[in-house]
Amino acid sequence: MTLTQSPATASTVEHTAAWLRLKDAATALQSLQAQDGSVPDPADHADARMHVEAIVEAIRELTPLFPHDVEYLSASVHDFERWAWGGFGIPDFLDSLVAFQPQQHRVDGIRHLVVFPMYTQNGSRDRHVEALIVEVIWPEFIAQLEAGDYGNKLFVSLRLVDFTPGYDTNSAVLFPETVAMREIPAFTWGAIFQDREAARYRRVVRAASEITKLELPVEAAAMLDDQALAEQTFVMWDIIHDRTHMRGDLPFDPFMIKQRMPYFLYSLEELRCDLTAFRECVAIQRRLAERQDDLSAAEASMLEHARLVQYAVIFDRIFRFAITGSRVRNYDGLGGQLLFAWLHQRGVLHWTDTSLAFDWDEVPAAVVALGDAIDELYWKSIDRPKTAHWLAAYELVRGRLTPHPASAWARGLPDEILAGVPKGYTDAVLDDEFPLSMFYEALEKKMRPVIESTAGIRGTD
Repeated sequence: MTLTQSPATASTVEHTAAWLRLKDAATALQSLQAQDGSVPDPADHADARMHVEAIVEAIRELTPLFPHDVEYLSASVHDFERWAWGGFGIPDFLDSLVAFQPQQHRVDGIRHLVVFPMYTQNGSRDRHVEALIVEVIWPEFIAQLEAGDYGNKLFVSLRLVDFTPGYDTNSAVLFPETVAMREIPAFTWGAIFQDREAARYRRVVRAASEITKLELPVEAAAMLDDQALAEQTFVMWDIIHDRTHMRGDLPFDPFMIKQRMPYFLYSLEELRCDLTAFRECVAIQRRLAERQDDLSAAEASMLEHARLVQYAVIFDRIFRFAITGSRVRNYDGLGGQLLFAWLHQRGVLHWTDTSLAFDWDEVPAAVVALGDAIDELYWKSIDRPKTAHWLAAYELVRGRLTPHPASAWARGLPDEILAGVPKGYTDAVLDDEFPLSMFYEALEKKMRPVIESTAGIRGTD
């Protein structure tokens, strides 16, 4: 009897010979590329052309498995062939990028084949050809959330299935602006890999809670044992966070314009968005709990995850953000330090007898109060000059965190800086303006191997 192999489907594409050939060819091509994505040495062009031909052949073979992406994959083939015919200069994949519209296919479980020359945020600054298979995470309760008060047509939630080395890193996003292209179009989507965020969270928080002897609430502990539950929690957190940028009583474009400013301003903007997600989930929880016996299945899931988002924001911020990455202008790290100090100094977080504990009934109000303080800073800053806003923001942070003893900002900037251009203010900020506290210095040493182990993690690890 002759055994026949089952035909490939999108759900099994990562096991196909075509995908493995594509992945191998892209990885081999990376070794020939310069940082800008070009293949500068003519002696490498024959090998580069061979790798591109393998990539193109594989894309064509796999295209029938992705009927929703036919236009994009056809454009991708054209961009690869044009790049090779043009002598492997700086790649231009604008046409295929414009054709790729994943936000139009937010269906739970649908997959995409993604191939671009791009850098990977928190991964590599090299614009090398990367190939990914990704899967959409879009449960019904998220669809209802987005269709209601939290509309965000640009937001795409993904799961990493397989990938080339650029994503064997800390990168957990897929952003169109990272792609090599001749001009910048109007961006229509942004994607986050919630499976990676959830897997990192589960590993880091489990270890940190053991080290600090924190007794986790039952719901929070359950999330550490359930990858799918954690993934969906991060989807709810991220969709509210993402839509918060550019909403509210804000200083003009506080974060998104590419301008150089003191890194603690970025800390406050990212923290503001996380605390808005926290505040909104408190409100959702209270609203749905009032009619708990009369909820649809999607509403029941929304209620469950609204509570879990609150734990996720706190634990990810204070256990992972605060001690991940270098101490060079680490704005996410600073945001985690600020949240911890705020809760500690308001008496709802306790480090006593070498154990960490929370007064959970009091935590929501304390977290919301920090969000309110940032909102008030923003509201007042609408009427302030930019540098006066910077000074006020610094005072908010230093009100809870102790600056470095050598800080010029803490001593008071001299008149020549105060009367000068904003660049002088920024240059005076130390790389580690707010060093780790003794609590975090000790925690970081114990947690370092755990955090390092999460590079390249995926939900199946």
